[in-house]
Amino acid sequence: MPWLQVRLAISPDQAETYEDALLEVGAVSVTFMDAEDQPIFEPDLNTTPLWSHTHLLALFEADTDADAVFAHLQLLTGATLPEHQAEVIEDQDWERSWMDNFQPMRFGQRLWIVPSWHAAPEPEAVNLLLDPGLAFGTGTHPTTALCLEWLDGQDLNGAQVLDFGCGSGILAIAALLLGAREAVGTDIDVQALEASRDNAGRNGIADERFALYLPEHMPAMQADVLVANILAGPLVSLAPQLSTLVRPGGLLALSGILAEQGDEVAAAYAKDFDLDPISVRDGWVRISGRRR
Repeated sequence: MPWLQVRLAISPDQAETYEDALLEVGAVSVTFMDAEDQPIFEPDLNTTPLWSHTHLLALFEADTDADAVFAHLQLLTGATLPEHQAEVIEDQDWERSWMDNFQPMRFGQRLWIVPSWHAAPEPEAVNLLLDPGLAFGTGTHPTTALCLEWLDGQDLNGAQVLDFGCGSGILAIAALLLGAREAVGTDIDVQALEASRDNAGRNGIADERFALYLPEHMPAMQADVLVANILAGPLVSLAPQLSTLVRPGGLLALSGILAEQGDEVAAAYAKDFDLDPISVRDGWVRISGRRR
């Protein structure tokens, strides 16, 4: 069925007031949306920052009177409404539409990421089956793509791989399919570990080849290859720890890093690694190298 969508252009300090008011007048959902393509990176712990120019979208039953909604909002808030509009939008099968838009993707020469409901374009290639509904990383983001392409370019036969901040497990599973002997994944989110476990099973990866741990339970180890696609701040602060997790002669690949953060992250690892030239894609970078 169709829906009435109400849009308000608000500032962050108006967010809670208008969210509560919209729900009070009968909105079935309320969503915040960036109005100016303004990124927010690495928010402070326990905060939910909003963009300086935010659109608040609310859905109502189709027969709702938009003028009545705006009048009630003004009464509830006791203030002149910010810029606003209303429109009727047609319903659709959102899940099917999203699934249709998620297509197989190739990374490097051998590796494909294939949605679990989709046929592999090259059955003889290295095909990683992924359910994006368990996402935490699907290959669509430049940082994940940079790491997948890097893995595809390495000789991983017989290697032990550590995926630090494993999310969906996409990097560790790709490494295993590309020839790694075993992988260890660690993440602070237990749901991420569950997603990794599910995706490993979907790809026929036995439990004994892919061990998963919360960070505090991870065993002492030195991996042949370490990949970490997290954020620049943690990568810098964790540099001493991550460096010791790579054996001498082992390989390192880091991403989740904005281009303007690349030099700072590289400097944190330059003491222990011979670093490659920084790889850049769409404003994000990958830093890689070999442990001395």
